[in-house]
Amino acid sequence: MADDPELEAIRSQRLAQMQSQVPNGDQQQQEAMKRELEMKNAMLTQLLDQGARARLNSIALVKPEKAKMVENMIIQMARTGQISGKLNEQSLVNILERINQQMTKESKVVINRRRYSIDSDND
Repeated sequence: MADDPELEAIRSQRLAQMQSQVPNGDQQQQEAMKRELEMKNAMLTQLLDQGARARLNSIALVKPEKAKMVENMIIQMARTGQISGKLNEQSLVNILERINQQMTKESKVVINRRRYSIDSDND
């Protein structure tokens, strides 16, 4: 399966982000991060079919943090044996829905409005 240009752009962008976070003098740490990223991408290629991979790539373009969280969750699920075989797009959507439910439970915004009557005539 050939990598699409969108996927390569995301990979190179993440690699650049990771390299910018690491001081320039530490070449070994940069190489370790590069190997880790390559291993992660190889695992995701084995775990996701083409449709699921395309959906995850489109999510990464809009919300890179969320895509990274989903990738880590998929890898963790594979390591614990919760995933057998490749995930299709619908399975990925189900995982995304679970993550969205968890995120909405964790982060609820409450806005309290207080109305003040400001009357310039009664000064």
